[in-house]
Order: sequence, then structure tokens, then C-alpha cells
Amino acid sequence: MQPKVYTVSDHDISPNLIDPDAVYVLTKLREAGYKAYLVGGSVRDLLLKRVPKDYDISTSALPEEIKDVFQRRCILIGRRFRLAHIRLGRKIIEVATFRSGEDEGDLIVHDNQWGNEEQDVLRRDFTINGLFYDPTTHEIIDYVGGWEDIHKNVLRTIGDAEIRFRQDPVRMIRLLKFRARFGFQLHVESKKALIKCREEIVKSSQARVLEEMLRMMESGASAPFFSLMMESGLLGLLFPALDTFLKGPKGKQSFLYFTGADKINQTLTKQKLDRSVLMACILYPMLEQEVEEKYLSQGNTPHLGEVIMSATAILKNFTHNSFSAFPRRITVMTHAIMSSQYRLTPSKQAYSNKVFRYKEFPLALSFLQIRALVNKELIEVYSHWKALFRQHLHQTEDKGHSHPPPYIRRRES
Repeated sequence: MQPKVYTVSDHDISPNLIDPDAVYVLTKLREAGYKAYLVGGSVRDLLLKRVPKDYDISTSALPEEIKDVFQRRCILIGRRFRLAHIRLGRKIIEVATFRSGEDEGDLIVHDNQWGNEEQDVLRRDFTINGLFYDPTTHEIIDYVGGWEDIHKNVLRTIGDAEIRFRQDPVRMIRLLKFRARFGFQLHVESKKALIKCREEIVKSSQARVLEEMLRMMESGASAPFFSLMMESGLLGLLFPALDTFLKGPKGKQSFLYFTGADKINQTLTKQKLDRSVLMACILYPMLEQEVEEKYLSQGNTPHLGEVIMSATAILKNFTHNSFSAFPRRITVMTHAIMSSQYRLTPSKQAYSNKVFRYKEFPLALSFLQIRALVNKELIEVYSHWKALFRQHLHQTEDKGHSHPPPYIRRRES
């Protein structure tokens, strides 16, 4: 198959926009006699005038050969999908060997069959992720029609959509992920295949499903993503408790929290909101509903112990019925964040400096910021607690601490 080739005059991507570390890795591989290209999301994002989050490289070099080129900078990872991670300071550039594979409907359980660049791109998920960028000629190489689909705002699978979804069901989540992020329209065949294959999603790796969900919550497009997941039927198969709640009378509140978190994450360039804070966006509206129905509607104000028990029951029900198992660190901190809200609101309460030393406090404050975006009446309360916390940090520094504990540095003011 002869690819279409687009020159600098066609794509207008300045080489200066490409990460120097990625260029270094590409250059080293080329100097060693191997083919090497930027591929996937970085090329797509550059064409869309977005700053890529990371830079993936595909090469003709085998994993052991990549290791020989970069020596101690290189770590080989994975069994099912062998990859090389090139460490450059705190940054990691991911390098994959060209792969091949037949378009068969079986679930992919191993993926280390080496091939050439054409074979490699034909086994990728969507056309918008199937473009190569040649660092020496600054040309974009297109085997799959990705250039045209990007410019037409179309999401299309490479090859037969039904086969591709059965091979790797997580691609259905990724389809909705790109729909939410870019607003592209689904190609008719991809949309039909999504509906037909959606029950295949339960054959996926639990860890991969959870990672895709958490990354989308960090993306700044979680509100449209969860809406699409609900409409497609995937959410009900993976997270039935959330699906039921979102379809209920209080579901709108969750989307308000998603939107608030999206607004904050869109302004952050490096450290996104902590994942436990994002999980609280899912579960706190359920806790609010529980407290309202069980206590407030009866004219009672629950004490903190009752709130904690309600939060425990909600978290247990959600995780028990979910497809993916959540890391203990996330569930413990999410529980603490939800319970802490009843210490911070509904009014500016009396406090002890002890509250600021709890490791969950900065995260609880971050979630209170989201609540203040949803409910303007909480803006003053959030500002009050934020000012007190800053005062506490200054006092701590004055007593000889050069910087706050590590968990505090994760907080976004």
C-alpha cells in the first residue's frame, strides 16, 4: 500500500513545537541505522494545534536493540506488549517496535509479533491515531486516511470496526474518550459496531478499564465522557451503581461536579486534581442524597459518625458492584474527603490547627473548591478555609520547616 505523504507546506507543524527529548530519541535511533517515527496521539495533537501530553515513537529496532542504543537510560517493560521506556531526567519517552497482526476477531492476549511500519499502523485503533511523522523530512505519512478524518472531524476505526472492538474491547471506551475530548462525530460503521459489541467490554482487563476511566476524569472532558458512556450502555456494564444514580433525579448534581472538576483540570498543565478528589465527584452526590433522605428531610442533623457510616456504605456498594477494583489508597482518601466536607460546611465552623495536619485536608479543600464552583454560596466558605490553611502553612514554615509535607505540595490552590 502506498501511503499519502504530506509536507511542511501541507501540515504547517513547526519542528520547534516537538519536544527536544523526543527528537533526541528519534535521532539516536536513526543514527544507529533504524527507522523511527513519531506516531499516534502526538501527531494528532500537533495537527489539531494542541500541545501533546506525551510523545510515542515507533521504530524498526527490536526491544533489545533499543536497549543497546540507550543503555542505562532504557528500561524494557511488559510481556503482552513489550515496550522500551527511555528515561531522560524525570521524563519518559515510550518507544515501541513495529508490530504486525492479522485482523482476526479473537481477543488479543499477546502482541509481540514484529512487522514493518505499514503493518504497524494497520493494527492501531483509529485513523486519527494512525499517522507517522518523519523527523528528518518533516513529512506526515498516512496509510489509513487519518489526515482526512482529522480535517473532517470524524472518528473511524482502522479496518473492520466490529473485529477491532472484539480484539480489544477497551477501544470502545477510547472511541468515546476521543469523542468527548475533540467533539468528533462517530463514523457510522464504528457507531454500529459499538452498539453491537458493547457487552464485550466485560472481557477487558480491569486495570486498563480503570486507568482509562481515571485518565478521562483528569482530561478536562469528564462530563461529556460520562454522558456518552451512559448513553452507549457501557457505564451500566462497568459501573452499575453510578449508571443508576446518573439516570435518577439527583444525577444532574454529579454532572455539575464533573463540570467543576473539568474547569479546574483545564487550567492545570502538570499536576491534575488528585484521583481521590475526582472519585469524590462521583460518590459525594450519592452521600448528599443519602443524608438528605435519611436525616435532613426528617428535620434531623446527622452527627459526623453517622455521616462516616453512610459514606462507608456508599463506597462499599459502589466498589463491590464495579467491574474494576479500585486501589485502596484511592478508596480510603475518597472516604476521608467526603466525610470531611461535613466538617467544613455548611458554615465556617470553629476549628483546631490539628485539622490542617490531616493528610486528607488539602484534598478535602480541593473538593470544596469544586463544590464552590457548583454552589456559589460556598465560595466564601472555601475562601475562609483556604486562607486559614495558608496561614497554618506560613506558621509551620516560620517554625523551621523549609517546605510543607509532600502531600501538601500535591494540592492545587
